[in-house]
Amino acid sequence: MTGSFKQELFAHLARIGKAVGQEHRLEMLEFLAQGERSVEALARLCQLSVANASKHLQQLRLAGLVMARKEGLYVYYRLSDPQIIALLGVIRGLAERHLTEVGELVRNYLLTKDGMEPLPREDLLQRMRDGTVTVLDVRPPEEYAAGHLPRSFNIPLRELERRLHELPADREVVAYCRGAYCVLAFEAVARLRSQGFRARRLEEGFPEWRQADLPVETNEGHDLTKN
Repeated sequence: MTGSFKQELFAHLARIGKAVGQEHRLEMLEFLAQGERSVEALARLCQLSVANASKHLQQLRLAGLVMARKEGLYVYYRLSDPQIIALLGVIRGLAERHLTEVGELVRNYLLTKDGMEPLPREDLLQRMRDGTVTVLDVRPPEEYAAGHLPRSFNIPLRELERRLHELPADREVVAYCRGAYCVLAFEAVARLRSQGFRARRLEEGFPEWRQADLPVETNEGHDLTKN
């Protein structure tokens, strides 16, 4: 009797593993960690057809990882629980420690752009309180509007080079984006340093910052001239 109970229990637990055991679904969860998205938006971001994206989202929903709401003709998805961000972190940590392919990809693709040690969130929080850094959010505007670090300034990566004049040259810039593997922050730091800025990345990204119960703002933007 005990054996059948445990088998049934583990079968239900395995539904979570099956749901996240696919690369597009993991990518979707990372995007949803930034905020609510429509099926069409997720399909575009993940380079999938709308029908294919919808199928993946249904699998995540059946496993209880996402929730959906309908507005007119569109369906919007969001994470069902903040702990999903912690789950993604555990998967990433295990992969870094035990899959040599992950380490090679990070070294060959990301660390070639920026090999400097990233700034831990506790250190950034203290520097923000001291007013000694400019915090730069390089995500798209809709993700920034849904939530961002306090007094951070939003310049999407595609606009960075033409808007460099908006950043104070006498302060260190700390850039962040969607998470530890988000290439946007790596690219931003590389471009800033090439233009003479002192720049570093935030360790991890916005979802992990929010998951740690650190301060978050949801206003539309911050004007650096008002510092």
